[in-house]
Amino acid sequence: MSNPADQHKQHGSEDGNGQPPSAFEGVPANALPLTASEDRQWATLAHFGGILGFIPSLLILLIFKNRGPFTAQEAREAFNFTFPPTILAFAAWLLSLLPTVGGLFAVVNALIWVAIAVSSVIAGIQVNRGRPYQYVLNLRLFR
Repeated sequence: MSNPADQHKQHGSEDGNGQPPSAFEGVPANALPLTASEDRQWATLAHFGGILGFIPSLLILLIFKNRGPFTAQEAREAFNFTFPPTILAFAAWLLSLLPTVGGLFAVVNALIWVAIAVSSVIAGIQVNRGRPYQYVLNLRLFR
């Protein structure tokens, strides 16, 4: 009878360290660049994500900034536009919890979100057509 370990040695299935080969192989650490259509798609989603605040554009910027130049440019533009109003909307939401002036700040909060949503949709439509978009009122805090 033959030993199963001897069968592995006979077939040459061990690596140089005497270990059996791994069932999983490594993958390259660098992701592939985006195609032109994927680049435009993620750039569009960065702007449409502004409806939810600055988090979607920040995530797209961090994940895809080295994979597509159009995505990096537009995600940065979307993040720079959505970051300050999202912070203001959050502050207005907190102030809306106050009993005396809460109603006023709730209206301010709603107006901020409507402005962000409308601007984000307009920008997303332009970017989906392949045209870079720059918001009129953008602080461009992060480059």
